[in-house]
Amino acid sequence: MDKKCPYVVEQIVRPTGIPDPEVEVRPTENQLKDLVEEIKKVKKRNERALVLTTTKRLAEDVADYLTDQGIKAKYLHSELNALQRAKVVKELREGTIDAIVGVNLLREGIDLPEVSLVAILEADKEGFLRSYRSLIQIIGRAARNIHGKAILYADRITPSMEKAIKETERRRKLQIEYNKRHNIKPKPIRKKVVSLLTVESDLETTVKSEELNRFRNEEEVYKEIALLEKEMWEAANNWEFEKAARLRDKIKKLKTLVGLV
Repeated sequence: MDKKCPYVVEQIVRPTGIPDPEVEVRPTENQLKDLVEEIKKVKKRNERALVLTTTKRLAEDVADYLTDQGIKAKYLHSELNALQRAKVVKELREGTIDAIVGVNLLREGIDLPEVSLVAILEADKEGFLRSYRSLIQIIGRAARNIHGKAILYADRITPSMEKAIKETERRRKLQIEYNKRHNIKPKPIRKKVVSLLTVESDLETTVKSEELNRFRNEEEVYKEIALLEKEMWEAANNWEFEKAARLRDKIKKLKTLVGLV
């Protein structure tokens, strides 16, 4: 908001008519058994699932469990190189696997219209990975599919969860009301599965999200951005334009990682 535009404009309504996903909170007891049944429903529609954990070890264990239950699943985390990550994403889109299990690096840079289910384990574990912004971004991974649904496995509703659920419901309601007023029927998104080289390029932002691991919380990211912006303007005022450009790019990357751009 500035002098030219005194109003905040929200861009919520999608031309595809696809509303934000339904959000359900379910108890952690027997959560993996419940998750298997949900993924099986998704498989019957030839759609895919994303499962979010809070640690790499848990991602591997959950992927192994799903595989033992007849679900073709693979984990995706920072110990895989860029080409391996690209291959896993391509396999999910093609249907070679049914689900990807991962940590925070699934939040950014991956557009998967085949994904209709996002399952968030330990959704009530307070911290950067389960903050309001993170939950909104994670839930949004299911907003490309007309059957989109997000399941938050938790034994309590944290303030971050409550805020994310209310905001998602608000956006969903606005889209549904808009569709009714204009007689719009949601249309599925069709996106060509591209080569590994292209997928690897698309994953650039996702790979960079690992840099967030050096921050303990969102506030540290915002403080870093503020410091870099101050340094950038000082460099520009001193005619150190190459330094200012490098700082500008670093600021943009951090803002992208936390959903500010």
